Amino acid sequence: MAGTNLWQDILDRLRTELGEEDFRRWFAATAYAGDSGGQLTVWVPSEAIRVHVSGHYQEHIDRALAALGRSKTLVRFRVAGFDDDDDEDDDA
Repeated sequence: MAGTNLWQDILDRLRTELGEEDFRRWFAATAYAGDSGGQLTVWVPSEAIRVHVSGHYQEHIDRALAALGRSKTLVRFRVAGFDDDDDEDDDA
């Protein structure tokens, strides 16, 4: 899996665990934002998706992190703004 980011590695694992429809509905529009080592930041398109993914898929994400040797990494979901250039602005 070299050459990809951690979120893509997690998505690859989730795709094999979840049905295609659930995967597409909840994860297709997510995007890697950054990885500081202790925290992985992921963009999500809406607050509703952020809440649902955090509430219903956290165990799947935690298992994928453990399998990738990153069990202590926190995944932080942030709702993406309309302008992707705002990633330096922490008010969102």
